[in-house]
Amino acid sequence: MTAQDVMIRVTLPDGSVREYPKGSTGLDIAAQISEGLARNVLAAKVNGVVQDATRPIDTDATVQLLTWNDPEGKATFWHSSAHLLAEALESLYPGVKFGIGPAIETGFYYDVDLNGQHFSQDDFKKVEDKMLELARQKNAYVRKPVDKADAIAYFEEKGDPYKIDLLQGLEDGSITFYSQGNFTDLCRGPHIPNTGFIKAARLMNVAGAYWRGDEKNKMLTRIYAVTFPKQKELDDYLFLLEEAKKRDHRKLGKELDLFAFSDKVGQGLPLWLPKGALVRERLENFLRRAQVRAGYQPVVTPHIGSKQLYVTSGHWDKYGKDSFQPIHTPDEDEEFLLKPMNCPHHCEIYKTKPRSYRDLPLRLAEFGTVYRYEQSGELHGLTRVRGFTQDDAHIFCRPDQVKDEFMKVIDLVLYVFRSLGFEDYSAQVSLRDPENKEKYIGSDELWERAESAIIEAAAEKGLSTVTELGEAAFYGPKLDFMVRDALGRKWQLGTIQVDYNLPNRFELEYVGADNQKHRPVMIHRAPFGSMERFIAILIENTAGNFPLWLSPDQIAILPISEKYEDYANDLFFTLQERDIRGFVDLRDEKIGRKIRDAEVNKVPYMLIVGEKEQAEGKISVRRKGQGDLGSMSVDEFVALFQQEVKL
Repeated sequence: MTAQDVMIRVTLPDGSVREYPKGSTGLDIAAQISEGLARNVLAAKVNGVVQDATRPIDTDATVQLLTWNDPEGKATFWHSSAHLLAEALESLYPGVKFGIGPAIETGFYYDVDLNGQHFSQDDFKKVEDKMLELARQKNAYVRKPVDKADAIAYFEEKGDPYKIDLLQGLEDGSITFYSQGNFTDLCRGPHIPNTGFIKAARLMNVAGAYWRGDEKNKMLTRIYAVTFPKQKELDDYLFLLEEAKKRDHRKLGKELDLFAFSDKVGQGLPLWLPKGALVRERLENFLRRAQVRAGYQPVVTPHIGSKQLYVTSGHWDKYGKDSFQPIHTPDEDEEFLLKPMNCPHHCEIYKTKPRSYRDLPLRLAEFGTVYRYEQSGELHGLTRVRGFTQDDAHIFCRPDQVKDEFMKVIDLVLYVFRSLGFEDYSAQVSLRDPENKEKYIGSDELWERAESAIIEAAAEKGLSTVTELGEAAFYGPKLDFMVRDALGRKWQLGTIQVDYNLPNRFELEYVGADNQKHRPVMIHRAPFGSMERFIAILIENTAGNFPLWLSPDQIAILPISEKYEDYANDLFFTLQERDIRGFVDLRDEKIGRKIRDAEVNKVPYMLIVGEKEQAEGKISVRRKGQGDLGSMSVDEFVALFQQEVKL
């Protein structure tokens, strides 16, 4: 046997190709590159599939070595930590049974049946200590293929009905166990090399969860936790959580009188208070101006539509059973739905008259409120609601215009992000799942054309993108903009979608240069996404300190005593005429209290007036976060204000 017969070619992410003995592992490859890398490798991505860094590689392959800095490496770390949590629980709570223990974006959880044993936050510390005690043993995560019959027999002997239930849906030959220390679990992996990588652990929360999400099944205990490879990273994470509590948009929304919820109105239906309505109005006007410059035309559509409209669009078949149910009128067979989407209405606007190729692109924009039934347990402040407003627009264009229009929308989305301080974002190309095409409408040819247009446009704009299969809308692929807020959390805000299918379903047409009828292509876009979610993220990103142009109260005029109230009121009206918003604080309070309250309420400018200011026709200016700026004339302050607004 020659040396070539036992060597494999490995292609690394930088494009370099190296040869290694057949059966080399990800750890072996890392060790050949550097000892530092080998100490930090958590898993290996081989030919696009994440696997244990200790598994042999027997064929030529592309290999990426995953560390804590890679999302898939972090997910592997947290999934392995879930097994460590289970091992700790099994040693502390004999007879505990286990459901599932996946990694999530902020750590992991495990659903467990404690067999009647008490568990609360008071028990968190002893479980954390046990996890770290086990982690220090540096026990290897060992993978073992198991026959289905043997796997069932193992968990029958252990008396674990949940694992037996999971096994029923698995095919023989695809089942693996993972063991570390004295614990064995049903799992397909992958896992980190050993428990020693886990240096810090914190249990975060405990909640109830029905087995398999079915309320007919037993309620299990869901334990949420997070782990890190260094104690400092846990400390930093806990600090960010405390910051997140201070920035929680639900807390700040109440404190700043922006929005409220009412049980009588209904769950998930926000009420916008005057200050919050001002913020919304400013945001809408900001985007309206940008849209006018970009050639959009405003439209308005009803809050309800005939059920048949959504049958035609496909929304009823896709979402009808899980949405608000039809509204029946006294007329027989007449049914309406609360509008779940704006796009079918815009298709009908397109059809109101014949269209020529010269009319395209036609860009229709609407701040349209839609309604979707979300389970009560999934509602969360403004980020998950049942009624929300989309900054929705639909571009009807010729096939040869698709890429250019798509690129223009990318420019608009990035303009919005820059203007509002969202600098940390990524673009996600969301494609259909090629293994599950029945979830989507339309032909393969149309899907391929739409996906190619998105990929090419994003590439020409130089966007750094990731591709996610199965995340497309049911009618077309999309480019989703994922924004990280000030606390590092990721949110999907702006979205752009290419759609060849709705024009077919609504039989949209235009007369081409050849005098023949053709189908337009439809581009769906929403730079904000949901106004509610966008404002929630904006509140948390700024901690309620909105940009000056967006602040509901831009100034607070603070007279030192009632003797200067007339001067303060005159000043207020003068500034109001210059389009500067705010209020006069006429309370019988000391000036220090007035300043403190204005600071707490996030008012950018405090204008203090007393005897000297009144005599000289000036104001004493204080800027939140900067302190006193000194005395200045009204014109000098207006110039300062307008300069900041332009920034």
